[in-house]
Amino acid sequence: MPRGLHKRDLPQKTCVTCGRPFTWRRKWAKVWNEVRHCSDACRRARKRRGGAGAGAPVGTS
Repeated sequence: MPRGLHKRDLPQKTCVTCGRPFTWRRKWAKVWNEVRHCSDACRRARKRRGGAGAGAPVGTS
């Protein structure tokens, strides 16, 4: 009988930044419901692209 789990048996989500699927990782075990990005690079890119009010011009005419 094989030990452990196969990657195909782990839960998956889709990254909100790049749209690619990613699988559960042990380091995310306690916060899996809060994980939204597949990597730190995607998390940083999401912030740069347009977080709440980031870099928006204010009332220029």
